Amino acid sequence: MSSQTNPWTTLSTREAYANPWIRVREDQVINPSGGPGIYGVVEYRNRAVGVIPIDAAGFTWLVGQYRYTHDSYEWEIPEGGCPAGEELEECARRELLEETGIRATDLCLILEGLQLSNSVSNEKAYIYTARGLTFEEASPEETEKIDVLRVPLREAIEMALDGRIRDAMSVAGLLRLGCETTSSL
Repeated sequence: MSSQTNPWTTLSTREAYANPWIRVREDQVINPSGGPGIYGVVEYRNRAVGVIPIDAAGFTWLVGQYRYTHDSYEWEIPEGGCPAGEELEECARRELLEETGIRATDLCLILEGLQLSNSVSNEKAYIYTARGLTFEEASPEETEKIDVLRVPLREAIEMALDGRIRDAMSVAGLLRLGCETTSSL
């Protein structure tokens, strides 16, 4: 790994927008070539957490929902925001239960600190697998209208490979898991 120093100089920062989930700032900068410029940064107040539940038969659960920003319906792994003060594993358990109605006895962190859009955002993601599953009623948040789909894990990995799943966290988590478990599926 390179230990390069920061070639950017920040001259000033101003908040352009803020809400409970994000803060958008605009920095006046001197860019790496020495010229003036601006840099917009989206700062996330929460960490992103995703979960890939896997049952003893090799199935997983995906959640489907309409994504406003892309104006499309998307399949993804269960995921959500982890506010400051909440432990990542606690958040993973909460999101899994809220979105799918699944409780898990065992969680395993498979991706840590994944940078989702590092050219404009400081958002980092943490992805777990969940095993030892039991089932209850899901209780999504008021901003979520979710469908839940049980599919073979191999099919979910194929969906990530062929573009039926496009969410970055879902693709990264499923492909990471696919690399580790393809021979045993």
